Amino acid sequence: MSPIYPFAAIVGQEQLKQALLICAVDPTVGGVLVRGDKGSAKSTAARGLAAVLPPIRRAAGCGYNCEPDHPLPLCPVCSGGARELHDGPVPFINLPLGATEDRVLGSLDFEKALQGGKQAFKPGLLAGAHRGMLYIDEVNLLADHLVDVLLDAAAMGVNTVEREGLAVSHPARVTLLGTMNQEEGDLRPQLLDRFGLMVDVAAPREPLLRAEVVRRRLAFEADPAGFAAQWQVDSEALRENIAAARALLPQTRLSDSLFHFVSELCCEFDVSSLRADIVLNKAARALAALDGRIDASAEDIRDAARLVLPHRRRRKPFEQSGLDQDKLERMTQQASTPPPPPQDQGEATQPPPDADGEQEPKPTGHGSEQIFAAAPAGDIARIRVQAPSLNDAAGRRSDGASRQRGHYVRAEANPQPAQLAVDATLRHAILRDPDHFAVTRADLHDKVRVAKQGNLILLVVDASGSMAARQRMEQVKGTVLSLLEDAYRRRDQVALIAFRGQQAELLLPPCNRVEQAEAALRELPTGGRTPLAHALALAADTLSRQLGGPAPLLVILSDGRANVALDGDGDPWRQALDLAGQLAGAPALVLDTEQDFVRLGRARELAEALGAEYLACDALTGEQLTLTIQQRLGR
Repeated sequence: MSPIYPFAAIVGQEQLKQALLICAVDPTVGGVLVRGDKGSAKSTAARGLAAVLPPIRRAAGCGYNCEPDHPLPLCPVCSGGARELHDGPVPFINLPLGATEDRVLGSLDFEKALQGGKQAFKPGLLAGAHRGMLYIDEVNLLADHLVDVLLDAAAMGVNTVEREGLAVSHPARVTLLGTMNQEEGDLRPQLLDRFGLMVDVAAPREPLLRAEVVRRRLAFEADPAGFAAQWQVDSEALRENIAAARALLPQTRLSDSLFHFVSELCCEFDVSSLRADIVLNKAARALAALDGRIDASAEDIRDAARLVLPHRRRRKPFEQSGLDQDKLERMTQQASTPPPPPQDQGEATQPPPDADGEQEPKPTGHGSEQIFAAAPAGDIARIRVQAPSLNDAAGRRSDGASRQRGHYVRAEANPQPAQLAVDATLRHAILRDPDHFAVTRADLHDKVRVAKQGNLILLVVDASGSMAARQRMEQVKGTVLSLLEDAYRRRDQVALIAFRGQQAELLLPPCNRVEQAEAALRELPTGGRTPLAHALALAADTLSRQLGGPAPLLVILSDGRANVALDGDGDPWRQALDLAGQLAGAPALVLDTEQDFVRLGRARELAEALGAEYLACDALTGEQLTLTIQQRLGR
C-alpha cells in the first residue's frame, strides 16, 4: 500500500479541508466537488482525510461492508452465522474513468452461475465504498449515464440493480469526492447540484507558501514513515475531533430564525434548488459539531454557504460562479444581531439602581474600555483608541470572550444566564448551604466562552506625489497585495485607507472580500500633497468602530512628509504626531518608503509617537514582509 500524505500536514487550502471535514462528520451532505488545476492537493487532501477518519467495524471478507448490527441478508459472510469482526480503516475506493456500469453498480456473478447454476450478485465499487469514500478523479470526463446512476445511488444511500434476472438492493452510503479541471469541460448544472459542496482550489501564488509546500512534499518522499510520525499527534487529534463531532451531530440544531436565514440566503442568491436549503442546514450543523457546539450560528451558515451556494446559483452566460461576499457578510451580521428587548409604550428601559439607590451610568464602551463617538477630523485628538491585544501564541488566532460561541473557560454569577453553567451553579448552591441543598436564582451562573477570531489589518497607504515621483507606488502596491493575499488565506478582515491631495479616503471598510480591496488598490490614483494627519484621524475613527471585533494591526506605508493641515490651519507635522500619540497602544507597524538622498526620518518619528515598530520598506522583499506581518499577528 502506498504511503499516504498526512491530512494535517497540508499547507493552506482551508476551504477544501473544511469541506472535507464537513463530509467526514455528516456523509449525507452529498459529497464534495473540487475544481482546480493539477497539483493543487485535490487528491492528496481526499486520501489524507480517509486516513484520519475513525475506523469502522466490519467482518473479514465482507464485500458489502455491512454494519455489524445490521447484516445484509444477501451477504454470504455476514448472514452465514459465525463471522470474524475487526476494526479497519474506512474504505477509500478510486473509481477509474474507464470503469463500466457493471463494475460500479455490480452485476451477475457469472463464475458462481456457471459453477453452481445459481444466480448470485457480484458487488461493485459502490458496495465496496459503503460507509466510506468513493473518489472520482476528472469526474467531468465520466460518461453522463454513469454519473447519473452514481449520484442517484449516492444521494439515496441505496444501490438498486435490476438486470440479468436479478433484483438486488443494498446500502450504499458513500461520501462522494469528485475532482475536475474546468479547462477540460464542466459538469451539467443538474450534476453540479447533486454534489453537496463545491470548492475551487488553486496552487499557492505566494512564494513562502509554495516553498513550504515543496519542502514538506520532499520531506515526505524522502522518508514517508518519518514524516508521518512527525504529524502523528496532529492526526490523532483530528481523528478524535471527527469522532466527537459525529457523536454530537444528532444533538445539534438550528433556531427557527436561522432556519429562516438559510432560506433567505438561498432566495437572495437566486438558488432555485431546495437541495441547497437542506445541505446548507446539514453543513452548518456539522460545522457547529466540529467546534463542539450544539447550537449552530449565523457564522456557521455563512461559512457553509460559501461551499453550498456558488455552484447552484443561476448564472448568465459566461458569468463566473461565486457569491457577493459583502452581501453575505451583511446578511450574516443581521442574522447574528439579537432583536432589541421589548419595552413598554411610553417608558424607556432604565438600568437597575445600585445598592445606594442611584442609577448606574450607561457604559460608553466595551467592557472596561471606553470609546467616544466618532468626531470630525479637527476634534480627533479627543478620541482615545484602546485596541485589544494580539494573541502572541504562535499558530493561533486571537481569542475573544463570547457568551455564545467558543470553548467554555469559566463561569460568572448571573441571575439570568444565557447559557446555564450547571457545574458552577450546583457548586455555589452546595457551598452556600451544605446542610439544606436548594438551588435559587442567586446560585445561577453563566458560561463564559473564548472563541477564536481573526485579525483586522488596517492598511494606511500614502498615495501622494512624494512617492509617485519616484515610482514607488508600484512597489508599495505589490507589498500591500501580498498582505491582502495572506489575509485571505487567514480569513482575516482587511480595511484600506489611502491619502493624497487634500484628504484621506476609506476605500475599503473592514471586510473579508479581498478581491474588492485588490481592485481598489490596483486602480489607486497617485499624486498631490500628503494629508497624513487626515489619514491618522480616519484610522482612529475606523479602529474605534471595530472595538470588540477582530484584533487590529495598523500598517502605515508612508515617508511621513505631512504637508496638509487639519481644517487648513496649524502645523501638519505636529498634528500628525499628536494624532499618532492618540493612537498609541494599538499594535502598529510603520513602513518607511522614503528614498531621498537626504532623509528627514519623519517615518521613524511617526513610529516612535505611535509606539510602533519601524521598518524601512526598501529593506524588505514582499515575501519577507508577509512573514513579518505573520509574526506580528502571533503566527
